[in-house]
Amino acid sequence: MSLLAMIQPGSVPTQYAVGWFTLALINAGLAQGKGRSGLAWWVLSLFLGPLATFLLVVLDPVKPPLPPGVSEASGGRAVGV
Repeated sequence: MSLLAMIQPGSVPTQYAVGWFTLALINAGLAQGKGRSGLAWWVLSLFLGPLATFLLVVLDPVKPPLPPGVSEASGGRAVGV
């Protein structure tokens, strides 16, 4: 079977690849919404697929770093002011 015959539109492998690629794009957007690298998760999703989606849903969002002089123990208020 030639390579061209394997990538015919509407064939099962083509539909599977399009769905996998679309899931990777969705995962990239989900990752950015949780404060993570969309590009890194897109690449990871190309290899892991639905498992990457599960990880993104289960993992907590990334907390933004606190500015200098602000302690987490102080409840986010400036310390020594």
